Amino acid sequence: MALISASTLGILLSASAFLSVPVQPVPHQISLQEWAVEQGDHLVADTKENTGFLIHPDGRYISFPIVTGRRSHVCYIGRCYNATTPARQWVVQSRHIKGDHITFGPSGRFLRLYHQGEQTAYGIHEYAYEEQMFGDEIRFKSMGCIIVKKEMMDILDATFAANGGSLDVLTQYGVADPVLDGISA
Repeated sequence: MALISASTLGILLSASAFLSVPVQPVPHQISLQEWAVEQGDHLVADTKENTGFLIHPDGRYISFPIVTGRRSHVCYIGRCYNATTPARQWVVQSRHIKGDHITFGPSGRFLRLYHQGEQTAYGIHEYAYEEQMFGDEIRFKSMGCIIVKKEMMDILDATFAANGGSLDVLTQYGVADPVLDGISA
């Protein structure tokens, strides 16, 4: 095995900055205890496995359980629609406090999802009976929103704030690699 001198390594690293080859982040799952909110973090929600991935720009990520749409037609809040969580790119652009502390959890926090600049009825929120909601094997229970546990809502709320009142979100049915399948920078 040949050793590279420090000066040669420095030349190679500085030369690599001029290459036009895009460098993809290397996916690397870390624990929730290691996680710290960073600017540029984004969310990928796998609506097939009901798993969320909060991802740093460098490829480090955490995964966590989510609840998504019922995969059926429903009539809710005066509208009838297919409650399957749509697969698309979104941006959280506003934060609300809802008065219904069952549907939106004890805090009432609701991170509204926008699609192509338009406000939607979809969002990210908690649920009052979290243990029951997440305890069941089947987690297709929402009316189309993404439901997270309180601990993750705290992190997503802080991420939204750290990103200047914005959070990129991708919902996708099946995710092979959360970083490479995720939102491109």
